Amino acid sequence: MMREYLSLVLLAVFVIVNGVGMILISHLILPPRPTPVKQTPYESGMPPIGTVRERFSVKFYLVAMLFIVFDIETVFLIPWGVAFRQLGLFGLVEMLVFIVILLVGYAYAWKRGALEWD
Repeated sequence: MMREYLSLVLLAVFVIVNGVGMILISHLILPPRPTPVKQTPYESGMPPIGTVRERFSVKFYLVAMLFIVFDIETVFLIPWGVAFRQLGLFGLVEMLVFIVILLVGYAYAWKRGALEWD
């Protein structure tokens, strides 16, 4: 019974040893030399503006939720595309219903102005 999981355990041990080894080797070869430039936060190449406690607009969160919804759509579309021939007409109709529901939600969010940045 344990022989079946031996390769999985060996892979997990290799990944952990490899990750810890790379971190240790990087600290041994080049010790950290903190500078003011290295200590500043890096945000997409832009210098940080404002405080940490700055509030984001609600539209930021709406766009983030819409992204998650359409990302989940992709998660469902890929297996459906793989099994498309086995599902037949029923699978096609079910996916069309799913896509129409998502498009109605997208149109609603667009009409309400969730995607407009002021």
